Amino acid sequence: MTILDNRALNRATLARQHLLARTDTSAPEVVAHLCGLQAQEPQEPFIGLWSRLADFEPERLDDALTGRTVVRTHMMRRTVHLVTADDALAWRARHDAMLRQRVLGTYRSELAGIDVDEVAAAGRAVMADRQPRTMRELVQALEDRWPGPPRRVLGELLVAALIPMAQLPPRGLWQQKAGVRNLPLSTWLERDIDPLTTGDDDPVGQRLLRRYLAAYGPAAGADLRAWCGLAGLPSAVKACREELVVFRDERGRELLDLPDAPRPHPDTPAPVRFLPAFDNAILGYHDRSRIIDAPHLGLSVAGHRTVLVDGRVTATWAVRDHRLRISPLRPLSASEQEAVRAEAQDLATFLDEGIEDVRLGTED
Repeated sequence: MTILDNRALNRATLARQHLLARTDTSAPEVVAHLCGLQAQEPQEPFIGLWSRLADFEPERLDDALTGRTVVRTHMMRRTVHLVTADDALAWRARHDAMLRQRVLGTYRSELAGIDVDEVAAAGRAVMADRQPRTMRELVQALEDRWPGPPRRVLGELLVAALIPMAQLPPRGLWQQKAGVRNLPLSTWLERDIDPLTTGDDDPVGQRLLRRYLAAYGPAAGADLRAWCGLAGLPSAVKACREELVVFRDERGRELLDLPDAPRPHPDTPAPVRFLPAFDNAILGYHDRSRIIDAPHLGLSVAGHRTVLVDGRVTATWAVRDHRLRISPLRPLSASEQEAVRAEAQDLATFLDEGIEDVRLGTED
């Protein structure tokens, strides 16, 4: 069985994530290919798309959000994601149980004794008037019936688990600050959520598996679980296994992949790329060693924006006081510094935040 080292896996990830070469497809097509973009920080997806799309203009994503082809909603790992409308409707029912379990597990004591189905029915009745509401407004309509749980807890249960919600624009539009207003997905998209398909072969899980491998493979079952938050999709993996190819990594883990998916040569050059906080290329795996070194793993969950040099997380970056500051995690060669500066200048132009200069490391 072929063993893929970390560099081979790195180049495969970069190719699947459109980080080896920018693509000229549309913003919704990239959102679909990536199986969504993590978006709890509303402006970060724009940076993720800029690093992946040729000549990306923020209005492309704004148009997709206001035109309802892309939607903000809780999905994988109970995290707010941008997903296409089609994927939101097709995948939501498959995630329902996980979303409930995660909220109930987090607030076990606060929600003890609560009939969640009764809460869900009451919440849907309130939202049946098709009026957008903040989480606070929804909770205020129900708190007399359930005065026990803290408002925040009851609100999270409703909007992150029990009622499939869309977070409406202007939340998530380019350079706009707006609070969260919720509307049921089916109301906002004017289409019903696909019912959960039962069966031993888990057809929705199979589609999730294929889509995940197309954007993240080769990957192990633990990586799939870490990405979606679901319990590994064992029935789907079993049903798809004959159509997949199998590798092993340097640790001996079994890796699954689509036969015709790109797996570039490990020596393929990788350009500098600036990534947003919580980027898919890092958080899409349980074992992130293909893209980030162990001492820096905390950066990937702490909301640091990162820089890829030769395909690996090599620096962090931030914008403060009209300055784009890059903080390397290792010494950079002269050619690496030049490449980082060039990409940073392009990023500064894209961000359009009045950035006056780019500083690398300890430069004053």
